Amino acid sequence: MADDVEATLTQLVAEREFDRVATVALETYGSELFGFLVNVIGGPAEASDVFSQTIENFWRGLPGFAGRCSVRTWLYVLAQNAAVSYRRSPWNGARRTGDTQLDTLVASAHSRTAPWQRTDVKDRWRALREGLDPADRSLLVLRVDRDLAWNDIARVTLGRAQPAAAELARETARLRKRFQLLKQQLRVSAREAGLVDDPT
Repeated sequence: MADDVEATLTQLVAEREFDRVATVALETYGSELFGFLVNVIGGPAEASDVFSQTIENFWRGLPGFAGRCSVRTWLYVLAQNAAVSYRRSPWNGARRTGDTQLDTLVASAHSRTAPWQRTDVKDRWRALREGLDPADRSLLVLRVDRDLAWNDIARVTLGRAQPAAAELARETARLRKRFQLLKQQLRVSAREAGLVDDPT
């Protein structure tokens, strides 16, 4: 299904049907993207601001989108960049751009993202995840929950859709090692919290 959606989006981008690209992309990926931001930012109110900024950046960037990665990956790159910007200089209140079409798109995407709590975060692991730093939470969500390929995760963490090949390879290798360490850390924490049986 994801391949079908991406093929549709690629065709719509080629036809410069940006309204439809935005609609299809956000109907398909909006909820999971918002769930990712809740995990990375730490709360739905803050994530809502970052989500709005992500949609704005997506909308404004569509005419220049070159298709060097999937639309899904590009949305995660934009979300990661918006989260980094938010941490540096938080925005206040609801964003209004003055662009009626964009504001409608943001409001529509928000209305479809409410189910994130029921689908993205399992209650018994919530405390463990919240205890991780934002970079580790992001890595965990992208790899485990979203099942992104390592190269796509590297693009997200680098904040660029098409980094140089050598840089992409280095970041991919770094992330794989970090993920192994993170899994070990989570196993220990889960045992200590009584979430998994101690193998001894």
